[in-house]
Formats: sequence, structure tokens, C-alpha cells
Amino acid sequence: MTTNADTGLKGEEIAARYLLSIGYDIRGRNVRIGRDEIDILAHDPVDDVVVFAEVKTRSKLLKDFPPELGIDRRKKQRLILAARTWVNRHHYDRGYRMDLVSIAEGKVTGHLKELDWEE
Repeated sequence: MTTNADTGLKGEEIAARYLLSIGYDIRGRNVRIGRDEIDILAHDPVDDVVVFAEVKTRSKLLKDFPPELGIDRRKKQRLILAARTWVNRHHYDRGYRMDLVSIAEGKVTGHLKELDWEE
């Protein structure tokens, strides 16, 4: 039986391969920031920014329950805090953004760049 953790790990692997395929450089995976975690830390050479990528995975693609619904206001706030903490700890003073990579049924179903994380 596949657990949610197994599904999530497989989704993160698919997302990492996808980001590599579009030219991103993966700088870290499952980066711990206190109690929070950044799924994928990457560099987008086209925009020349560090990308904090959140990966949401579903084993099945359901019209009424797409992977991106897995991010609520509280989760967004924690991701913003984790990204800002990473930026401060690393004295990073260049551009960065937060993306969402959605995975369902073993494939990428969406890649949203520069989400409105403050909503």
C-alpha cells in the first residue's frame, strides 16, 4: 500500500526532474528551516532567481480536488517565512520567487510561477 509520504516523495522526484528539464539548477531538496521545509530549492537561469518550489502531489487527478488546493493560507504563510528565513540566513540579496509545481497521476499538471503568496 502506498502512503501519502510515498506519494509525496515520488511527486517531488517528478517535480525535480521536470525543473531540471526546463533548465533549472537544483540546489537542494527537502531543505529544513526550523520546523518548516522547502521542497525544492532551485535556480531559474532565465529569470536569474532562486526558486523556492512547493510540490503538491495527488495520486489521482480529480477535477474538483486538484493538487494546488493543498495549499491553504496557513501553509502559504509558513512557506513565506521559511523562504525569508533562508534568504536572511544566507545573506542572499538577489531575486527570488516561490513557485508551485503540481503533480497528479505521475506527471506534472501545472507549474505556477510567482504565486500570490500574500492572499
